[in-house]
Amino acid sequence: MPLVAPNNKRRIEIIVVGTGLAGAAAAATLGELGYNVKCFTFHDSPRRAHSVAAQGGINAAKNYQNDGDSVYRLFYDTIKGGDYRSREANVHRLAEVSRDIIDQCAAQGVPFAREYGGLLANRSFGGVQVSRTFYARGQTGQQLLIGAYSALSRQIARGSVEMFNRHEMLDLVVVDGKARGIITRNLVSGKIERHAAHCVVLATGGYGNVFYLSTNAMNSNVSAAWRAHRRGAYFANPCYTQIHPTCIPVSGEYQSKLTLMSESLRNDGRVWVPKKKEDCKKDPREIKEEDRDYYLERIYPAFGNLVPRDVASRAAKYVTDEGRGVGATGLAVYLDFSSAIERYGKAQANMKGVSSPSKAQITELGEAVVKEKYGNLFHMYEKITDENPYKTPMKIFPAVHYTMGGIWVDYNLQTTIPGCFALGEANFSDHGANRLGASALMQGLADGYFVIPYTIGTFLSKEIRTPKISTDLPEFEAAEKAVKERINDLLNVNGNESVESFHRRLGRIMWDNCGMSRNKEGLTKARTLIQELRAEYHKNVFVPGSNDEYNPELEKALRVADFMELGELMVCDALNRNESCGGHFREEYQEGGGEAKRNDKDYMYVAAWDFKGENTDWDLHKEELEYNNIEVKTRSYK
Repeated sequence: MPLVAPNNKRRIEIIVVGTGLAGAAAAATLGELGYNVKCFTFHDSPRRAHSVAAQGGINAAKNYQNDGDSVYRLFYDTIKGGDYRSREANVHRLAEVSRDIIDQCAAQGVPFAREYGGLLANRSFGGVQVSRTFYARGQTGQQLLIGAYSALSRQIARGSVEMFNRHEMLDLVVVDGKARGIITRNLVSGKIERHAAHCVVLATGGYGNVFYLSTNAMNSNVSAAWRAHRRGAYFANPCYTQIHPTCIPVSGEYQSKLTLMSESLRNDGRVWVPKKKEDCKKDPREIKEEDRDYYLERIYPAFGNLVPRDVASRAAKYVTDEGRGVGATGLAVYLDFSSAIERYGKAQANMKGVSSPSKAQITELGEAVVKEKYGNLFHMYEKITDENPYKTPMKIFPAVHYTMGGIWVDYNLQTTIPGCFALGEANFSDHGANRLGASALMQGLADGYFVIPYTIGTFLSKEIRTPKISTDLPEFEAAEKAVKERINDLLNVNGNESVESFHRRLGRIMWDNCGMSRNKEGLTKARTLIQELRAEYHKNVFVPGSNDEYNPELEKALRVADFMELGELMVCDALNRNESCGGHFREEYQEGGGEAKRNDKDYMYVAAWDFKGENTDWDLHKEELEYNNIEVKTRSYK
């Protein structure tokens, strides 16, 4: 990699958009290296970034458990977990730097769980047969973000990072073919601002909220990435959406947010439904063991309850489609900890020298162990559902969680716009068609701490004689004008329907036709419906207030407009890919038992889409995937 000399770094300005794990880590590290960094977040504090919501853990190939883990095994598991649709080189690099991430975070003081002797503890996650997931109870994302935020705060205090809170990026500015700045809106005052730099780094998360109901924070959106896409950055594999199997089920028509229950719960929780439909309305504690169908253990004996997320989600859909779902809606399955409580209780009684312990003693001791491992998750579940999961099995069901697609980047994380880089969930690079649990935090910190600080030099090494970029350039003026026109157009519609209701309608179209399963008929219909909805949106949406004030409805209106365009591209991508792989399940392409049927001959490529104009047309570019260090074969967890 070309290098930028330390004294030259002081001449260069970098914009970082987003302060989740990828953005905060990148801004802190680039500032530490000597660059002048401007960092933007639409939150009131960088610590509010959605990375705090990650619960279960972060993967690293440390092999602390001495169970046969290695860099190659993490690399292999990630490629296989993504159904052989990710780029081999990027994934191997991710596996290599995973080990350094844990050392970095432990040095920052992240309170990882530890074994009795003081060594860092590990647990297992879906899609693997080793224990490589480091965790801080059910708060891993929050604790890791505090570590990254501490490093960022140090650079802010030193003056190497200038922080812009409550600023949202509304456009990318491209000068002579290179990314040279952004247009932002101050969310408190409404002021439209120009910000220039030698390059721009986007770390703005995923686009799962296109479905309206998802596990994402309500503010999570695609606008920054989408604006870069409209300026020339290819968008890759948008149809690859991850459905997480372990979420609290939908409870009502007007719910706006779904809550994730960590995948770590599947370490000890057993997933089941009644064998007989007539038992589905019974109290689960009254259903005998022989009348329960532990379907994941039955179908996938090698991995059991720890199959990957897409596999577990589809299996839950099958059993509920058969009429064996539970709960008020019938769209839920049980996650039961009674076996774990009994197992842990007996072990604890034995350790304490209690001979012939009573059932009550075993339960009390076992619940204490489970509380130590998952207590905050159990507390959260009880607060939301008013059911005690220690006594009654949790009810869970799949929901939209993560997006494997994103802005196309090369090995250096640079988009098709020179000088524009994309990190973390905002890019497509590492997870293929399905992400394994505990890999999102790993990718975000890998990209921010260990990848972009090196690879950004490939671009900036040629820019050390480029003077400070001026915001008076005509490209900045044109971009600002376009942003103001977009805002005024929405404010002047003055229609009769709220932004929220349009977003809800879009989400229903997406979930019904491009959700957990898709087919040609539904996708074709969905594209027409989205086009009609978008036309109606720009004729009948009502956005109260003005631009020159705090106006969250205007913020939403801009984001939903971008979601509608993205939704159409997702449908186009799903229509184009005539196969099933990972989170993309086309009903026409399946093996016996509902397993995904890949078509490696025709579709072993990254679909990179190039925006061609206001009528939402795209050109498809194919990046062929080659595997030289791994055997491509049918993905099986049986």
